[in-house]
Amino acid sequence: MIKIYKPTETVPPFYQGYINLVPDDGNLLIHLEDIISETEELVRSLPEEKTNYQYAPGKWTIRDMLVHMADTERIFVYRALRFSRGDETALPGFNEKLFAEHALANERYTEDILREFSRVREASIAFIESLSDDALNRKGAANGYPVSVRLIVNLIYGHHKHHLNILRERYL
Repeated sequence: MIKIYKPTETVPPFYQGYINLVPDDGNLLIHLEDIISETEELVRSLPEEKTNYQYAPGKWTIRDMLVHMADTERIFVYRALRFSRGDETALPGFNEKLFAEHALANERYTEDILREFSRVREASIAFIESLSDDALNRKGAANGYPVSVRLIVNLIYGHHKHHLNILRERYL
């Protein structure tokens, strides 16, 4: 399996916490596989009604959070695709609250959401495996900040780990 290390470039401040959660051993692809399995196992251990739980008023449910994670991964991979292919067009940010509002996660079964998230992850891993070092080092601008493909693909894991930590600390 190919090694993909964390970026050495300056990381935009709001991404630093995510990057800090990424192991620095180059085994990003293994970690992406392991964390989706870990998440599935944890969420499947919960009763269905627990996945509609909010730890505070106005906060997302577990289902909302899972869909948010899948949606964000899709956006990260889209950005990585564009930049890895040499397209330096600046890409906008996205409104995660608007996405969550319109995703209707709480009208779905948790198992359906997990299946979708797993398929998103499989596609992400297949894409990331195809990237050369040159492609990983290409850059573009997203949400007003310069970012490399290497940074973006590492963010997939860091963002997931961040939300898995929140799930454990605040929901369970």
